[in-house]
Formats: sequence, structure tokens, C-alpha cells
Amino acid sequence: MASIFLYHVVGDLTVGKPEVVEFEETETVEAAIRAIGESAEGGIPVWRKRSHKSVFENAEIRQNRFVGILNSLDVVDFLARDGRLEDQDKAMKTPVSEVVVPCNSLLKVVDPATRLIDALEMMKQGVRRLLVRKSVVWKGMSKRFSFLYSGKWLKNPEIYGSNGIISATNTNCPSSSSIVITHDQFCCLSREDVIRFLIDCLGALAPLPLSSISSLGAINPNYDSIEASLPAFEATQKIRQDPSAVAVVETTLDGQHLIIGEVSACKLWKCNYLAAAWALANLSARQFVMGVEDNVTSGSLPDLTANLIVGDSNLVNGGGSMKPRKFSSRSVGFFSNPACQSFGVGRSMYRGRSSLLTCKVTSSLAAVMAQMLSHRATHVWVTEAENEDVLVGVMGYAGILAAVTRQPAATIPENSGTVAVV
Repeated sequence: MASIFLYHVVGDLTVGKPEVVEFEETETVEAAIRAIGESAEGGIPVWRKRSHKSVFENAEIRQNRFVGILNSLDVVDFLARDGRLEDQDKAMKTPVSEVVVPCNSLLKVVDPATRLIDALEMMKQGVRRLLVRKSVVWKGMSKRFSFLYSGKWLKNPEIYGSNGIISATNTNCPSSSSIVITHDQFCCLSREDVIRFLIDCLGALAPLPLSSISSLGAINPNYDSIEASLPAFEATQKIRQDPSAVAVVETTLDGQHLIIGEVSACKLWKCNYLAAAWALANLSARQFVMGVEDNVTSGSLPDLTANLIVGDSNLVNGGGSMKPRKFSSRSVGFFSNPACQSFGVGRSMYRGRSSLLTCKVTSSLAAVMAQMLSHRATHVWVTEAENEDVLVGVMGYAGILAAVTRQPAATIPENSGTVAVV
């Protein structure tokens, strides 16, 4: 296994990360839309309120207060159901506790001394966020974290006090590093942060980065899909796993899936949520992903407020006026090319956020990692090498983490006094 997994710890990835600001379950859907637009992976961790205002909160209490992760698809699905679009103001004022799906296992509170390999194993098992206490601020080379290998400092009472914070006066700490103690500050690491760290270490991962994703077994063939002719809202019932995405496909006579689009949290990340909710509730999956302007009369379209487009100068920035306008597929936020107005246009004509993110089974691991990071995507659809319309699987964070950690780990004696620094 690459040495970076054995001699780096989670704390190495927290350099420059801002302190986490908790999004509480009592906040509204309207506030959630703002927060999701600025979040990693198109989702935000949701928390219960603190029962007290103490300066220090241990990891167990913090973990228990975590509710789940709310993403853009959850919000759009919520708005699309039970006639909520008929009373938009009421829907927007709904507390997120009624929207988020509780799942305490999606986040894990970890110590900065946790080995990187252990953090990757957590994420392979389904953890999507790591909450890391910023109790210690190190100055010097990040490889100083190597001295925390196997979490030995966690087990040493002479270094860690009863409150779990490292003593600044302990002489066993690395002499070339200085330590600053802070109070109950955390930062949040996403899987995207981990992949960004790994792509900076491609040399240490050789020869894996240049291997094809098919040879590494990184492709997940058990993807979620929906027929293009079915109602779009059925897509939300198809999602069974990570990533939160459903491929919109047409099935050929020989049973192959031709992908024409997707319904996903990634695509809806910075959309107009009200327009997307109406489309999800009223259109077919084909119309939802490819457009309806030439196929729906203006009289059948609802009035929707235009100020819910993330990145616009209205809701997100707290200004602007409430200007109602008719629904169009472009208002959802899918389309950046004026030529893409009719769902009769082929997929190859799409550009920007309307285009599907795909790769081939022969694509290298490094290429897929770079592709996901450059588009800030949670997944890439994998197609055949000969026909890029034929879908064979999906590649997500889990596939990448499994691929880079597939080799057997090197072993270092638990009581060894020697630490290799690479």
C-alpha cells in the first residue's frame, strides 16, 4: 500500500479548512437552499441544537447531535410532493427536520491523529463527512503528523490530558513543531477533500493512477436507472445507494441501456428549486432532463418565483425582487446553450451543466479523479469503450477509495519506536 496512507493522518488534510458552522434542524428549507449552494458534494450536515452552551463538547455528544445530510435532491423531492408548490411560502418556511433523512452514520467525529488509511476505511463503509477537532494547530511540515502513527498519543496520558486536549508543555512532542490550544473548534472534511489530497499524491500511488478503472474493479454495475418514458418523480423512489443519482435511460431491444440524462443531487446542486420541483412532479423523465419548451404550451405552465436560482443576485445574496415567471427547462438551471431548448436535440449537443459527465471503461483512474474534481461531481457515468451511449456502470467516491486502497497494507510493529518519514 502507498506510504501516504500509513504516514499521514487526518490532521494533514485540515490545513486551511474553515471552522464548521452547524446547520441546525430548526432552520428552514429556504435557509437550506442557500447553504447547499455553498456546500461540498451538494449536501449539508444537519445538527440538533446543543442542550447547553459549554465551551467544550466531547466527541460522543457531538456525534449524537448529528442528524443526517440534506442534499439538493431531497429538497426538490420534498417541494414536489403533496401539493407544496401551491403554497410556496409555507413550503419554504418548513423546518429541515421534516425534510432530512436521519442517518447518524454518515458523519464521524475523529481525532486529528487518526491515520489516513483508517479514515479511508470509514468512508468506504459509508461515512461521507469527517468532523475533525481543531484543538491543535501545528506549525511546520505536515509530515510531523507521522509521529502520531497508530494514535499512540491518544493512549499516552502524559501527552493527553483528562479532557482529551494535548498538553502544550509536554516534552515528548516533536521539538520542531509548536502547538496552540483552542476551544472546541471543528472543521469538516468531505470525500471531495480526500480525493483532492490523493490527486496531489499520484506519484506515490503509482502505478494505480494510470490503470484503467475496469482493471481496478472500480466500476459499480449496480446503478440506479429509470426509463425515459416514466414520470420523473419516480426517480426519487429508485435511489437505493450512493451516489444520489438516477440514470435516465432508453432500453434497446437487446437490453442495453442508452443514457440520455440523469436526475441527481449533483445536477440540482445550484438549480432553481421551485422550477425543478414542478418539473419533477409534472414531467416525464425524458422531459425533465432534456427540455420541454417546444412541447408544453405556456398556458399549462405555473408561475414560479425566479429568485431561487443559486448564484443569482436574489435569494442567495439576500437581495433582488420577487419576479414571477413562467417555467422553462432552462430556468431549472440545466441548460447553458440556447440550442438546447428541445428534447429532440441529441445529447452530444449539450454543453456545460446540461451535459452528462461520462467516461469509458478504458479511462484511467487519474483521469476520472481529475474529471470529478474539475466538475465538482460526486460521480461519473461509465460507458462502453466502443459506444459512449451504452451505459455499463457508475464511478463514485467509493469506487475511487476502494481502488487506491486495494493493495494489502504494510505492517509496522505496534510497539516499534521507529517511525519512517517519507
